[in-house]
Amino acid sequence: MLTAFVALCGAVVYGSADFLGGLAAKRISAIMVTAVSATSGLFVLVLVLPFVAGQWSVSAVLWGALSGVTGALAITLLYACLAIGPMSILSPLTAVVSAIVPMTAGLLGGERFLAIGYWALGLALIAVVLVGFVPERGAVRPRPVGIVMAIGAGILIGTFIILIDQTPADSGIIPLVMNRFVSGGIMFAVVGLTAGRSLQRRRAERPAPRARSTNLKTGVKLAIACGVIDVTANLLLLLGLRLGDLSVVSVLTAMYPSGTILLAAVVLRERIAPVQWLGLVLALTAAGMLAIA
Repeated sequence: MLTAFVALCGAVVYGSADFLGGLAAKRISAIMVTAVSATSGLFVLVLVLPFVAGQWSVSAVLWGALSGVTGALAITLLYACLAIGPMSILSPLTAVVSAIVPMTAGLLGGERFLAIGYWALGLALIAVVLVGFVPERGAVRPRPVGIVMAIGAGILIGTFIILIDQTPADSGIIPLVMNRFVSGGIMFAVVGLTAGRSLQRRRAERPAPRARSTNLKTGVKLAIACGVIDVTANLLLLLGLRLGDLSVVSVLTAMYPSGTILLAAVVLRERIAPVQWLGLVLALTAAGMLAIA
């Protein structure tokens, strides 16, 4: 029960972070959003690190660093596809893929449940699909490039969860510190390499100076907030993996689109179709079943 609760809390927090990341990526590049959010998240972790016991080891550093590489690529793709939109469809598509990858790894690794648990996993995947795909007339539909990016982000997010699950139980938050350090370093290196090209493109477009400055400031602020919220979700994910099974935590964490969808509906006025509401209800039902399993 505690594992399910922690994973669901993490899902809600992830959804909020992704919403902010998508908004930030509309104003600044997805690469910059990832770099800034990784840095703000690292700052939070460094402040928390002295108060959380953790054993430094080669395994903790290695798996954390590898997850940082995967996470940097995953979040860049995710924020880019959310910026393209619609968030209410691309976010759930990413989620279902990100759930299948670690769930499969966990089951192949020997994780087992009661019969109700397998039904719950299947129901959870159906729920995410219902939330993500809207066949009704008038519903917002994504562009093909957004779909491809969402699938790629899902695969990488699932891989990130698997890598975090490999970290030693006594490592505390050290793997997350390495994750943020590596992902931030990678993304700022990319930002530096592409700065000249971006500057030339902006000069060619010649946007209004005030509008450009406003977009930059707003985008950076959103990215900073995104990083703080996202690292909170990472902490909940790590705790959930330490408490329970990879397959359960990954599927419940994949419920994060619910937070993104609700925020998109309230803030961006994106329409939520009845089939999506059904998917959200099924998702909560599946979460309860998994808690029992």
